[in-house]
Amino acid sequence: MAAVSILVVDDNAQNLYLARYLLEQKGYTVSEARNGEDAVAVNQAEKPVLILMDIQMPGMDGLEATRCIKNQASAPCVVALTARAMSGDRERILAAGCDGYIEKPIDPENFVGKVEGYLLETRL
Repeated sequence: MAAVSILVVDDNAQNLYLARYLLEQKGYTVSEARNGEDAVAVNQAEKPVLILMDIQMPGMDGLEATRCIKNQASAPCVVALTARAMSGDRERILAAGCDGYIEKPIDPENFVGKVEGYLLETRL
């Protein structure tokens, strides 16, 4: 079975490191992008199965990048990574095309399980 590819997009180096570490420990292939523009480019080049997208980034934010990605043919599942889980944020995230969200800070105990839940949904 081929490795499942996941793109992690975050402008925070610690978040990128932690997400990559946790996912690679479970055997996933992980790519990184540090902003929305790079996320769109990496998605086109590598065609990941899942994108974990930070919402607040300088330049093109995660919501705009998600809209661009979801307008492409055969768009992957995009899950928002957000510290903003206030009333109305969920609706904005889903309206932009995200398939769901995981709250930050990343909880090492539950992060991979949440990611795998989205992977199961996309592969049905």
